[in-house]
Amino acid sequence: MAPSYRSVPRIRPAISVIAVTALLAGSLASSPAAAERGGVDALHFEFENDLFAGEDRYYTNGVRAGWTRRGERVPPWLQDVADFFPLFVDREERGRLKTSVHLAQNMYTPEDIEREQPDPDDRPYAGWLYLNFSLAEDHGDRLDRLQVTLGTVGPASLADRTQETVHDLTGAPDPRGWDAQIGNELTLMLGYERQLRGRAGHLGGGWDWDLTPHWGASIGSPFTFANAGAILRTGRNLPRDFGPPRINPALSGSHTFEAVDTAGGYLFAGVDTRLMAYDLFLDGPLFRDGPSVDKHPAVGEFTAGVVFHWHGVRLGYTHVWRSREFSGQDTGAAEFGSLHATWQF
Repeated sequence: MAPSYRSVPRIRPAISVIAVTALLAGSLASSPAAAERGGVDALHFEFENDLFAGEDRYYTNGVRAGWTRRGERVPPWLQDVADFFPLFVDREERGRLKTSVHLAQNMYTPEDIEREQPDPDDRPYAGWLYLNFSLAEDHGDRLDRLQVTLGTVGPASLADRTQETVHDLTGAPDPRGWDAQIGNELTLMLGYERQLRGRAGHLGGGWDWDLTPHWGASIGSPFTFANAGAILRTGRNLPRDFGPPRINPALSGSHTFEAVDTAGGYLFAGVDTRLMAYDLFLDGPLFRDGPSVDKHPAVGEFTAGVVFHWHGVRLGYTHVWRSREFSGQDTGAAEFGSLHATWQF
């Protein structure tokens, strides 16, 4: 039996989020400064799904689209924020500033999506629709990023309708338990990341390698955590970036890149460990009752993949193995894949 919908109350918060996006996009694109300088510097898109691993459970889908402005195109008031923020530490030599805006949706389901009454010991159904604003400073060998994320979980995220529509179009099993999803609640999260190009070397014939450690923390809802890890890259005409972009709560990577030749690319592998103080999608919402499970306080990820670029276009694929996130989760790592595309102009 298909779930029933109360369309207007459920959609209103999502419409508000989308309206804010449209207004912000209009202000950036139509401002005189943007018109004179050609608008945004880069458009980028990420798509994550467990279909790449032959699964349909847990973190099952994520999609994110955004744009980045660089250098003199960063508004003066954001340059003032960078001057004020204590973790952007180099006051004598300002790095290259970048500001990004993303609209994204994440989707979470239990292992068995065909049960009308979900297993209370399995991951709850949940969706998250959100706007992410970031300000980054790039010194070449160091990238600092400050982020603010606003959004909504629950039916207002439209995750239930998204999955049901996609499964209808593809002939996949009908997800039957969305009526039991975590309810509507607004979210606010602040985050900071630092990536360092710790080691680098030449292999000859245009081949290079580098090792990029990282650490960071986020506080708020839906996630409060601290994390650390590293990415190892090796490739030909290795572009200057800090690894491929990923969707929250993973390491953000680089939304833009600097090519050293017309074409190039790299293979990479990385690890990340997150110490989770709060995860709304497992612990339940902050301000209302809702389904929850016992989360694991530490989550590890191993990633590997390939990235290549030609002129101003960069494409890449990341495969992710994520350790168990809650008690009762099947043994073994959860797997999913992540595709990204960047167009710089």
